[in-house]
Parts: sequence; structure tokens; C-alpha cells
Amino acid sequence: MAFFRSVTALSRLRSRVGQQSNLSNSVRWLQMQSSADLDLHSQLKEMIPEQQERLKKVKSELGKAQLGNITVDMVIGGMRGMTGLLWETSLLDPDEGIRFRGLSIPECQKLLPAAKPDGEPLPEGLLWLLLTGKVPSKEQVDGLSKELRDRATVPDYVYKAIDALPVTAHPMTQFASGVMALQVQSEFQEAYEKGIHKSKYWEPTYEDSLNLIARVPVVAAYVYQRIYKDGKIIPKDDSLDYGGNFSHMLGFDDPKMLELMRLYVTIHSDHEGGNVSAHTGHLVASALSDPYLSFAAALNGLAGPLHGLANQEVLLWIKSVVDECGENVTTEQLKDYVWKTLNSGKVVPGFGHGVLRKTDPRYTCQREFALKHLPDDPLFQLVSKLFEVVPPILTKLGKVKNPWPNVDAHSGVLLNHFGLAEARYDADFLSGTTANCGLTIL
Repeated sequence: MAFFRSVTALSRLRSRVGQQSNLSNSVRWLQMQSSADLDLHSQLKEMIPEQQERLKKVKSELGKAQLGNITVDMVIGGMRGMTGLLWETSLLDPDEGIRFRGLSIPECQKLLPAAKPDGEPLPEGLLWLLLTGKVPSKEQVDGLSKELRDRATVPDYVYKAIDALPVTAHPMTQFASGVMALQVQSEFQEAYEKGIHKSKYWEPTYEDSLNLIARVPVVAAYVYQRIYKDGKIIPKDDSLDYGGNFSHMLGFDDPKMLELMRLYVTIHSDHEGGNVSAHTGHLVASALSDPYLSFAAALNGLAGPLHGLANQEVLLWIKSVVDECGENVTTEQLKDYVWKTLNSGKVVPGFGHGVLRKTDPRYTCQREFALKHLPDDPLFQLVSKLFEVVPPILTKLGKVKNPWPNVDAHSGVLLNHFGLAEARYDADFLSGTTANCGLTIL
């Protein structure tokens, strides 16, 4: 069963209190919390004991507090609307969309360090923000980029494990198999077998997590090369950051594509904890399964048609529009095709959301990227027309709570522009590689 939106009243209350009066105050607070003299591990080493004590206090003082009522519909509907877990790294508001540690996507674009002036935020900066609640300096992000590059060494047996599968195997199958092969080097498993105290679990978990985050782009890029290209391994570029290197290892070095990948990884890094992949990762980890096992399980949830596969569904539907109506489709032709889709019992992919009641801000920032970098792309222009056509139709239909576009409406189109979504699974594969569980494995 899918665990949809389950975030505790404690997390929601704290986030709203921090936002309700003046968001600029919270932004200034975050900026003041930045500390240029500590690396990520050192900051966490200071913070985690405090957080451990904080949670003990919450359980002691509020352990019997009630958070709401449970209905039969909630139970049968996969816990939809039920408060079920504590999740502090992000909050999904029905009207505002996602906030990362209280910051909206536009605010992250403004505050987080970028690879170049006025560029897209670096994913390493968001990782730092998610784990610490602090906006990092450019020096801290550059240091984290270097650390991830240094950790990005994949053993030969990982490639051999992937090569044991047919090249026709689904990319997500090959990707998850590669992650499982990486598990052989789990430091958490080794430390647990040696009897590490539970208060120190975070230390080998941190090492596994940083190693995993560093290595999954290498594995993902190899799977992509194996299925769609010549099967060669493209070495990482030590001058590039995390998102830029991922694009490079996939075989795409257009500066615009590097920027797109930085944005893409950043906005997919966290989306509350109630979605299938993020919840699965934490559920499996609750059994003290190491981060590799937890992440592989999350990937398998992400591969489903109702989760990460949505990117692919959008792109395929848009291409079906082109096949039938051509790229220069008129508004009236689009209306007819949308009604044809709906009357056949299908949905228009890329529109609507289980929680959001307005346009997904992840869609908006991708639309702004497209307007800036590829305004004349035919598929982007088609999606822009859909933005005008589809919501009124869905509103008239009266069966959809949110008729506005979500993040998937643009993702596949942007990747397609740079040649990355030419095959049937590519958009899904990129979503699987960079989605919400990827950078929040801790």
C-alpha cells in the first residue's frame, strides 16, 4: 500500500511557526546559522547528540499526545491524510508547494551556492541544508563536492553484477542491482557486527550514505551507457560538481545541460516522507538495514507506474499528441485530444497531485528554465499550450481537486531537448536516479 502524506503535527507546527510572520526573518536566521569553519561531518557531530536528546524529550513530554483521528478510508486508502512519521527536512504545503527546511524553491535558487553567477543551485548545497538546517557557504559546498568526487570509486564487481543481466532488463532493475552490489562495502554492517553502541549508529551510516550518494551517479551513468549508447564508462571530471559530473558521465557536456541537471537533482531531492520511495527507505532502515539495502528498496518502489514512472508517462503522452496532431498543434486540436484521452477512461499525465492544490513550484522553476534556455523547443511550446488548455477542462470535469500541472509535466520534455529522453525508459530512469530518497538517505 502506498503511504501518501504522513507528516507529524510537530513538524508541521514548527514549520508554520517559522514561516507565518515574516519569511525573510527565517531566511536571515538560516544565513546567520552558516558556519564556514566546519565541514559537514563536524557539523553533524555537534548537532546529532543535541537532536538525540531533543527527541527523547519530545517522547517524554508529548508521548501520549493525540495527533488526530483515524478513519476506515485512511486505512484502506494507504494512510492517505494520516499522520504517520516525523519528517523535518521538507514540508509539502497544499497551497505553497514544497519547502526545504522552510525555504521555497525560488529562495533556494537565490540563497544556495551555484556553479556560476546567477546559475542554478548546486545539489551539494541542498544536501547540506537538508541535513543541518543551515545554508552553506560556497567554500563548504566546494569542499563537499570534492569529498563526493573522492568517494566516487566503484569496484569492478559492481559493473560485473550489472553485466550479468540482459541488456534489455529495465534500467531500474539494473540500477538497483548495482546499488545492491555496492552494499558489499557497507561500513554500517561491519560496525554493527562488531557491536557498535546505538548512539554511534549515525557515524557508519554517514559514511555509507556519503559513499552511496557519491557512487550512484557513476552506476546510473554506466547503466544508461550500457542500454542506450556504446557501453563505455565515462570517467568523472574532477573539475565538475555533483550534478555537472552526472551529466558529463551520461555523455552530455552542453553547459545548459549541466545547469539543468543541477536544478533537476536539487528539486527532486526531498518531497516529504510519505511518498512511496522515501517512506520505503526509512521503513527498511528501521530494521537497521544499512543505507544500501534501504536505498535499493526505495528504488524498487520508485520504479512503479504510480511513482517515478510518471515522467515517462508524460513524455509518451506528449509524443502521442505529436504523432496524431503534429508539433504545430492548435489549441482546438489539443482540446479535442485531451477530451479524447479523458473519454477513453485515461488521465492526462502531468496534471493533478495528491496533496497540492495549485501549480507545482517544481513545474514552475522548470518552466522558467525552459523559457530562459530553450523557448523555441517544439515540445516545450506544446506543454505551454497544455498549461492553458488542460486545467479548464479538468475543472469543468469536476473530478480533479487539482487541475494544475505537476513536476512531471516538464521533466521529460527538458531532458528530451538535450537528447536524454530519446528512449522509452530514460525519463523514468533519471527520476529514479535523482528522486527524493537520493540525497536524504540519512
